[in-house]
Amino acid sequence: MSDSPPEFTLTARNLQRRFGARIVVDDVSLALRRGEVLGLLGHNGAGKSTTLQMLSGCLLPDGGEIEICGNDLLRQPLQAKRHLGYLPEIPPLYREMRVDDYLRFAARLHRLNAAQTAAAVAESLHRCGLENVRQKRIGALSKGYQQRVGIAQAIVHQPDVIILDEPTVGLDPAQIRDIRTLIRELADHHSVLLSTHLLAEVEAICDRVNILHQGRLAFDGTTAALAAHDGAPNELEANFLRITGVKP
Repeated sequence: MSDSPPEFTLTARNLQRRFGARIVVDDVSLALRRGEVLGLLGHNGAGKSTTLQMLSGCLLPDGGEIEICGNDLLRQPLQAKRHLGYLPEIPPLYREMRVDDYLRFAARLHRLNAAQTAAAVAESLHRCGLENVRQKRIGALSKGYQQRVGIAQAIVHQPDVIILDEPTVGLDPAQIRDIRTLIRELADHHSVLLSTHLLAEVEAICDRVNILHQGRLAFDGTTAALAAHDGAPNELEANFLRITGVKP
């Protein structure tokens, strides 16, 4: 019998979520492979953030199943969340705290002991390029560095799965480039699921893409497969339009 880890770190089956009478996420299934960057692509209102909130355990689905590293998120939430790091669209930052103090706080929330916390904070500071600003207050940092702090808190406990909701929104071009490079580097150690409404983002950093349209999964495949959708080669934008009926 093989002792190798399972291929999929996160799976979701038939997810559904209503707000009142409106179905926001309708029968969505997806799977994230170990070491993969998967992009959840769609326009604003497509259901991306709602899907990620359910996958991270922040919002209960009305139907469906979620499994993280073999743990049922709904029945075994504590065990499942040990394998999970999450950065929502608005990072959960305490602006008055220093960067290193905040990351120590995040590590202790994940029940790391004192020795583990010191090593984990040092590692996340290094991997996110924050060593030179570790003593600064978060509120004094640029938007790009605040986003790095948000990613650092998501990886401080070394989770198998990292979920990032619109990680480059509001950043300038240089900051976007830096964050995209960081996300690609994260895939060396983690599986990454990110949401975006930018085709260029998917093309730049994702191994595979799921397109959400009006709450339903409209496409699941590689960016190369999307570019060749319906036999139209190298037409990423045109094929996105064919699938959703709306320009990116």
